[in-house]
Amino acid sequence: MTNRSTTGTAGKFTAVIAGLGLIGAAVAGCTSVDTDSEGSTLERLQQEGTVTVGFAGEAPYSFMQDGELTGATVALHREIFKNLGIDNVEGVATDFGALIPGLQAGRFDVVSAGMSILPQRCEQALFSEPEFNYTTALMVPQGNPEQLADMQSIAESGVRMAVMTGAIEADYASALGIDAMQVASPQDGMDAVVNGRADVFALTGISLNWMKQNNEGAPVDVTESFVAEIDGVPQVGAGGTVFRKEDTELRDAYNEELAKITSDPQKYLSIVGEFGFTEAEMPDPGLTTEMLCEGVS
Repeated sequence: MTNRSTTGTAGKFTAVIAGLGLIGAAVAGCTSVDTDSEGSTLERLQQEGTVTVGFAGEAPYSFMQDGELTGATVALHREIFKNLGIDNVEGVATDFGALIPGLQAGRFDVVSAGMSILPQRCEQALFSEPEFNYTTALMVPQGNPEQLADMQSIAESGVRMAVMTGAIEADYASALGIDAMQVASPQDGMDAVVNGRADVFALTGISLNWMKQNNEGAPVDVTESFVAEIDGVPQVGAGGTVFRKEDTELRDAYNEELAKITSDPQKYLSIVGEFGFTEAEMPDPGLTTEMLCEGVS
């Protein structure tokens, strides 16, 4: 959760994102969905008219703002599920690292977090076809005193790094032998940099730029986005919606509607453009979920 003990100057800069996280937590509760009813999950959702999504409060993908669930993945879900006869999208706030376990436990029907499609995750759940292409960026103290630019520069400098638990950047850090601090949310990562507990916070470029833009007075900078390299191999990444292993019918129906959006740049940007996404984030049609699940990038 958000660090509410922050005071003075640093506390002022956490207000915007902290507010989003606290509002999001209010909808979490002890919820569950009916996974034991007769018929398929798709049929149940169509009958109920509501799909419940798990989200981690990572703007601009899925987060709460002014008491409303919003974000690029939420906008995609509203469009796609409406076309499947499911008019309402409700959210359950969950730490990022608990999203797949929560899905498996029946706390929600799908995960709405733009989650990176990785082989180890594909062993636990089904993924839609890619919805976004990803690059990484670094949030650093204003002026970037350590002159950090990519994951290798962090490893070589020995600075204190923060990553979000369960995020792809945590895997990058581990592969490079970086002993990174784990945080539960983007807000916690920003707090760590502002308060001097970390020298750098790594996350997707689109998320860090959103945070910077919505905290204009914060004493932080965001580096240029980059494609991380591990052992000389570019880690080209993409994210999608997550489903339970048994929900192939729901996943396939979702993919059919998704393809109508990702194949049309104008349609795609009409849905996610207001959240800062551009054609650069559109999924590469040559990079499929099957390939990503096999570890091909």
